[in-house]
Amino acid sequence: MKSTTYYISSLNGNDNHDGTSEKTPFCSLKKISQIELNPGDRILLEKGSVFCGEYLHIKNCGDIAGDTIEIASYGTGNSMPCIAADGSGIWYQDFGTPLDNACHQYKGDVSSAVLLYDCENIVIRDIEITNRDSEKTPDEYSAAHKIDRTGLAVVAQNRGTLHNIVVDGLFVHDVNGNVYNKHMNNGGIYMTSLKPADESRTGIARYDGVTVRNCFLKRVSRWGIAVGYTYRHKDFATKKLSEDTFKISGNENVLICGNYVKYAGGDAITPMYVLRPLVEHNVSDSCACEMNDRVYRYPEKRMGKVAAAIWPWKCKDALFRFNEAVDTKLNQDGMAYDADSGDGTVYEYNYSRLNEGGCIMFCLQEAVNNTFSHNLSYDDLGGTISPVSNPDALVANNRFFVRKGVPFKRRKMRSGKVKLKDNEIITIKK
Repeated sequence: MKSTTYYISSLNGNDNHDGTSEKTPFCSLKKISQIELNPGDRILLEKGSVFCGEYLHIKNCGDIAGDTIEIASYGTGNSMPCIAADGSGIWYQDFGTPLDNACHQYKGDVSSAVLLYDCENIVIRDIEITNRDSEKTPDEYSAAHKIDRTGLAVVAQNRGTLHNIVVDGLFVHDVNGNVYNKHMNNGGIYMTSLKPADESRTGIARYDGVTVRNCFLKRVSRWGIAVGYTYRHKDFATKKLSEDTFKISGNENVLICGNYVKYAGGDAITPMYVLRPLVEHNVSDSCACEMNDRVYRYPEKRMGKVAAAIWPWKCKDALFRFNEAVDTKLNQDGMAYDADSGDGTVYEYNYSRLNEGGCIMFCLQEAVNNTFSHNLSYDDLGGTISPVSNPDALVANNRFFVRKGVPFKRRKMRSGKVKLKDNEIITIKK
């Protein structure tokens, strides 16, 4: 099938054009929603264009055996095309089942500037995305039931396993979502799997092949980058996790690399329910900045004023290396790294500095077989390590520069078991 390139320009376009050349571009993004995309098709937005109050929602397209669908930019200059949704692009999200914690919201309206719904073999690159709210007062901003918002939302539901989704070089900023809702598509870049209408026919909704790289996210809430929360979470309610479970119900081949997340309201970067995710060369800067009494004011029954910087949830053999986490704000967590309820997490060659909740936490009884080695912590606060009810962890060959008066183990977070081996602990004075 012959592929088509569609051009859209808010500067020079007209929706009466055919949209198939730089000389005859469409004007609005809504024209793309009226087109059935085929493998190999391209959607190009002109540099310098700003699509105010518009959104780009693409559904049910792509074929792993065909050419890649591409969403990118064209034209001259350094100004990325910008999709500024401003609360538009509303769709209804429903996981189809309550989540692992009954306090978590699992259905409701979401505003997404860009939505890739049941799409595969698709790449989106070099686009600026915003989704600001219109709340004028702190009470409005912190309202318990304000709408969830996303810069880029990705959803798997009714096409089984989705393959080859690449997010590259996006600038996602000023996405003012609901500060309380952890697992809706709510934040800068968020990918989820929802219960299919007929799972026996389509298969389990999951991902095999996701790359998020070289993106800059700033002032996004609640999450920075999250990949993989699934309606099949009950399949992972054990300590030791089987590879077979991930190959059936979870996610595989996830790479998160080269991203910079600044001022996320909650957590910065988290792979979820992934077999052997690789998270490397990322930076979290001043995140968890809304996990405080000033913003997090009306949670109702939704507990969870907790956030860390770069960490996995229910993953097996996750590898985190060459990442940097600085200035994570204090909350019930607030540390740089957190091996949370997973099996075989490895942190190596990472750097942390001035994180108000410390350097590393091993979180709860289902955090097993975890290793923290060859990392550098400088002046992390609150308590350098937090072993919390975990049955085991190896902390070896690290260098910890600890401010005088800061405990090595965080107070009231010492109930877990940790083997310390060949670490260098240097006291610094401030």
